Formats: sequence, structure tokens, C-alpha cells
Amino acid sequence: MSLVNTLRTMPRYRLTVLAVFLVAAGGGCGSFFGQYVLKMNPCVMCIQQRLALVATMLIALLCLALPHRKLFGRTLAALLISAPAAFGAWVAAKQIHLQSLPPAEQPDCGAPLSFLLKNKPLFKLYEPLLRGDSGFAAVLLIVWAMWLRTCKQ
Repeated sequence: MSLVNTLRTMPRYRLTVLAVFLVAAGGGCGSFFGQYVLKMNPCVMCIQQRLALVATMLIALLCLALPHRKLFGRTLAALLISAPAAFGAWVAAKQIHLQSLPPAEQPDCGAPLSFLLKNKPLFKLYEPLLRGDSGFAAVLLIVWAMWLRTCKQ
């Protein structure tokens, strides 16, 4: 069965969750591209948005892996996916508001990551979430391969 036929036979709910997963993964990749390739130092609000994207992506991946045949399961999954996405949208709206103020009234949106790494001792506990690791890609590929294998059966 080809990928196009698989997508055509998927329920609309699963297609929507797959689209949310792909958009969140693209946004996360874009934020890492901006940080590591374009050398843009993210502020605290940018990091909060990145964490919201990663949380949305992981919850969407979990919801894709779990069977949701009943309306209650689909509704619960949609609410779980929407929570970090709504938080990320709120942070983005707040950041856009701060950036739209006149230059004299614009506050700084937060300290850069390097400042937090040096001056916050508890920051080291969740630093791996912000810095990223290439090991996540291997886990993602394994989960995706398992999902594709179950779809073929």
C-alpha cells in the first residue's frame, strides 16, 4: 500500500493529529535552525515557545500511537494536544504585543539563554530540554518505524 493510499484511508481525526505533529516538528526544526545555523540567541519567551512546540509534538505523536475509537478518547487527546499549543500561542501573542510597542516603551523580552545558564543554578536541571540532543531523532525514528509496521498489518 502506498503512502498516498494510506493517508486516504486514515480517519480524518488521525490526519489532523498527523498534521499537528508535522507542523510542530517543522516549527521545532525551524527554531533550532535559527539558533544553531543562523546564530540567533533565543530569549526566554522563544524558549517557552520552543518547549510548547516540543510538548505539542510529543503529545500528538503519543495520540497517533494510541487507538482512539471512541469519541471520549479523541476529545481527550484533542484537549491534551491543545493545552501546550494554547500556551505557546499565548506566549507568541505576548511577544508580538511587546514587539509592537513604540521603541521607547519596548521592554526586553527576557535574558538570553547564555545568561540563564551562568546565573540560574536550577536551570541545569532542565538545560537538556532546551539545548537538545541528537538521541531524540533515533527514538523518533524507532517509534515511527513501529507505527508504520503496525499500519501495514
